Amino acid sequence: MKRRSSLRRFAPAALRRDETGVTIVEFALVAPVLGLVLLATFDFGHTLYTRAVLQGIVQKTGRDSALESGSTADAISALDEKVRRQAKALANNSEITITRRYYRTFSDAAAARAEPWTDTNNNRVCDGSEPFEDLNGNNVWDRDGANEGQGGAKDATLYTVTMRYPRMFPLYNMIGGSRTTKITAATILRNQPYGDQGSYAAPVVRNCPVEVTAPTPTPTPTPTSPPSNGPGRCHDNNGSGNNGRDPECDDDD
Repeated sequence: MKRRSSLRRFAPAALRRDETGVTIVEFALVAPVLGLVLLATFDFGHTLYTRAVLQGIVQKTGRDSALESGSTADAISALDEKVRRQAKALANNSEITITRRYYRTFSDAAAARAEPWTDTNNNRVCDGSEPFEDLNGNNVWDRDGANEGQGGAKDATLYTVTMRYPRMFPLYNMIGGSRTTKITAATILRNQPYGDQGSYAAPVVRNCPVEVTAPTPTPTPTPTSPPSNGPGRCHDNNGSGNNGRDPECDDDD
């Protein structure tokens, strides 16, 4: 009788009514999802915290750089090194990139317009020896119209710090995402009026690089005269045969 009772317990109908072990099964289903949600929350929270701290560091360093005492090469180097140390405290395996770009006015900084150029190949990049107007006189085409460095008195300087580091949690590895976190903090402040603000000379027409290479294009020598638009534009810029001609001119000929 005991044997029949035992067999009767494992009948299909009895198994359907048996709730033994339901809790562990539910936990097995919910635990992976809960773990992923927690990892995502921790990763997102750490990123927000790091971004907030880095922005505070950049704001303080930007104010120090705007002082006359912070405009020298030694002072700038010391400030940048201080930023790197503080950023490393957030993630000791991080890669820090610091840039300074200055404009004459806040309006120029807000617009961040590229220097005018003749886009003959319609690729929206200044290359292929295309002529451009060097508005800031630094001999290269600037996509944002700014000059490299801290600038001088009364200039508006954009101070940017980019921080890259391996993610703290492997969540994105599971879904094929990036394994690196990239955080950028920036501030723009006007340098103190410790002197007269400089001014640019008259714009000069120069030539874009023959080929744009990352990260910084290399300028080409300035031609004696820029190519003109319309009829007659197909002429030799450097007097060496067909090397200096627009490739589209071959079809016109």
